[in-house]
Amino acid sequence: MKVKIHKIHREGRGILIVLFLILALLNVASYFVIQTQWIFTVFLSLSILLYLVAVNFFRSPRRVYPGYFNEEKDIIASADGVVVAVEEVMENAYFKDKRIQVSIFMNLFNVHANWFPVAGKVLHVSHQDGRFMSAYLPKSSTENERSTIVIEMPNGEQVLARQIAGACARRIVTYAEVGDECSIDEHMGFIKFGSRVDLYLPLNTEILVKIGDKTVGGITKIAQLPFEE
Repeated sequence: MKVKIHKIHREGRGILIVLFLILALLNVASYFVIQTQWIFTVFLSLSILLYLVAVNFFRSPRRVYPGYFNEEKDIIASADGVVVAVEEVMENAYFKDKRIQVSIFMNLFNVHANWFPVAGKVLHVSHQDGRFMSAYLPKSSTENERSTIVIEMPNGEQVLARQIAGACARRIVTYAEVGDECSIDEHMGFIKFGSRVDLYLPLNTEILVKIGDKTVGGITKIAQLPFEE
């Protein structure tokens, strides 16, 4: 049996080192201050649990899409999480027309790296300041702090991916830059703590997921464009 080992994402390495040092110092100090053994044991156990949760949050699995990937048709999930919205909406920030919105919510225990949803060329990258409401709420798409990435597929269709900060997330990291050639195996960015990713797709897109479905970033096929006749 092969043991699956995850790397630690580069966004978390510094945080984990600092957290380890802080917890180590606190536990050394508590060892000499706390006279009751069981209280110290509880404190130590909680410290270890906290650190393991942090390590789990910043894990960075290597993903390779299984099977055949059609660069002109297939749209893949950008994040681990659960689908919280599938609907036709007006996208007023960039396209200024109707699109199909598919939203994936990430909780504290999901991988928080974000993958490119399609292969192609990055046309647009922008960042908008905003609020920090719960990312599960629909209005977080337009009111929370967010980053917008627009990718042109080889067939000329454009897909918009939006990284959205949540109530706990205070930093969105976007690696995509205008002019980049991207693939679904590459990280588009990273959002620290609870958050979501919205995808805005052409109206003729066939959606393959529904609300409540769980997704795996870089793996789950969530939609496809129709084949030309």
